[in-house]
Amino acid sequence: SPAALPDSRERWVAIWKYRDEVEVIAHSHPMGPSAFSAEDESRMEELDSALGKAMRYMVVAPRVTIQKAGDSAVEEVSPQPWWAALLRLASGMRKEE
Repeated sequence: SPAALPDSRERWVAIWKYRDEVEVIAHSHPMGPSAFSAEDESRMEELDSALGKAMRYMVVAPRVTIQKAGDSAVEEVSPQPWWAALLRLASGMRKEE
């Protein structure tokens, strides 16, 4: 289900391998909310700790894309990245107008 894709070893290996080039780690919330979940927050802390730096994270929800890095506040991304529409499509959602 696009709403519940399991973590994969390949994902974590790729993040580690490209840790110096990765600009953002993004995922979708096909049914919302437009917020980082408690699980997201925990994963972000774990990743930052493992990588030794604060990464930038994004959630692509049906209507908006949000981002957060380290201890910064969550903010809406505007304009949204070009790939947000592709992630929505791959996640089975449509952006509401």
